[in-house]
Amino acid sequence: MHKPQDAPATGAVTLKTVPGMSDFAHEEWRGLAGASRNESGVSYNPFISYDFLSILEESGTVSARAGWKPQHLRLEDASGRLIGAVACYLKSHSQGEYVFDHGWADAFERAGGRYYPKLQASVPFTPATGPRLLVTSGDEASRLSLAAGLKAVTDQLGVSSAHVTFASDADIDALESAGFLIRTDQQFHWRNDGYGSYDDFLATLASRKRKALRKERAAAVEHGITIDRLTGKALTEAVWDDFFRFYMDTGSRKWGRPYLNRKFFSLIGERMADDVLLVMAKRSGRYVAGAINFVGGDRLFGRNWGCIEDHPFLHFEVCYHQAIDFAIERGLKVVEAGAQGEHKLARGYMPVTTRSAHYIAHAGLRRAVADYLERERQEVAEIGAYLEDHGPFRKSDA
Repeated sequence: MHKPQDAPATGAVTLKTVPGMSDFAHEEWRGLAGASRNESGVSYNPFISYDFLSILEESGTVSARAGWKPQHLRLEDASGRLIGAVACYLKSHSQGEYVFDHGWADAFERAGGRYYPKLQASVPFTPATGPRLLVTSGDEASRLSLAAGLKAVTDQLGVSSAHVTFASDADIDALESAGFLIRTDQQFHWRNDGYGSYDDFLATLASRKRKALRKERAAAVEHGITIDRLTGKALTEAVWDDFFRFYMDTGSRKWGRPYLNRKFFSLIGERMADDVLLVMAKRSGRYVAGAINFVGGDRLFGRNWGCIEDHPFLHFEVCYHQAIDFAIERGLKVVEAGAQGEHKLARGYMPVTTRSAHYIAHAGLRRAVADYLERERQEVAEIGAYLEDHGPFRKSDA
């Protein structure tokens, strides 16, 4: 059995690296902020739950063979009680991250360096912002210890770098104070301003945009297509079979090799069914397309889409409009529609800045990356401001 490796201690705390989620007890992980549905439930992020991260490992989706070797950080107080954690992986490539550093790797290796392996603190295959330096609520001292400890582990392992992607604001502040470089990017999120219905949302749009979306939604289902929204006990193995077929068909054409395997979806359905929304499109008695979403405390996270039949506008209906309908019905505040996609703007999803943090051990590469990131941040801000000004909302409501 792998013996946890101790990293340099800070004061009365000890930081260990452990090879899997099995080195944490389910209940102690649930004590970390955002990792479980507490009384308010608002902060819950399903992707940092013990179940989700364990399922990635148990299904074999995440493993050393897949280039994602778990190397989680476990922060303990003097009594051995868990007070902080980081879901972290030794990576032998840069796939499945959605924050692209291939150019950094190429430049470093052309100069004679070795970029891989690297440390990746993230939720694999999941471009959704959330906590990365996991601590109990309000424990900022432990958050700072994790930020400093992540650098120490990087140096101790002798790897090129550590990357914390799609991090929360509190984590970014701690990481920046520890000397990490900050990178920005952009996604598109829909915000619920207390709408009672989809028509209430449409009423806030410019007339031309409003008419276009009504026409688009009607066209998406005009070939005898019906839409089912499935969650909880409705997520049967037969439904997962259908969705996995869509996922593999579309993913293979789009990416070459989809990341998630069939066992992953079965385990999600077994342990997290109430956190999942499948939007499925049916024609002539069979499902032909679908999208998987995860339900957080106050938001819906859109993830993967697939289809075996192409129909005009069906992707927009299944992925974006139905997500808005569900969020309004559930009183969710935000729909996060995943990475990239300026086509989301016309459907009411507005630009939002996402941030990541990067520690580069080599001084020369660190200087070059820092210079690049300064220019990139300015460009991201300018694009975001332009898109914000060209959204679909009536100017009087902007």
